[in-house]
Amino acid sequence: MDAHQKNYRGKFMKIKNLSVISIITACLFSPVLASADNYENAVKEANASIDNAKSVNYEWRDSRKLLKKADKLNNEGKTDKAMKLVNKAKKQGKLAVAQAEQQSTVSGPH
Repeated sequence: MDAHQKNYRGKFMKIKNLSVISIITACLFSPVLASADNYENAVKEANASIDNAKSVNYEWRDSRKLLKKADKLNNEGKTDKAMKLVNKAKKQGKLAVAQAEQQSTVSGPH
């Protein structure tokens, strides 16, 4: 093998190694990026649910606090725990609207 072939082979191996590293990096970070996207969408849905409850004057006291705790957990890299809190806040918004509907026929203070 002459010097030209060795040089060509060396460059080819560097490109091959960089390609493998790039593929591995993409595979490792794609779940993180996907979960970040899912988290952001879940927060938007939870906020919409809570805003809906607020529009009927039945926003529960702790729903937004749960979202603040979820943001803190997500920033610490604890996205699974954060998602549980976001889902709980979303559910509270829905339950608050259901409570408003159920109690709309009740006379007396709400």
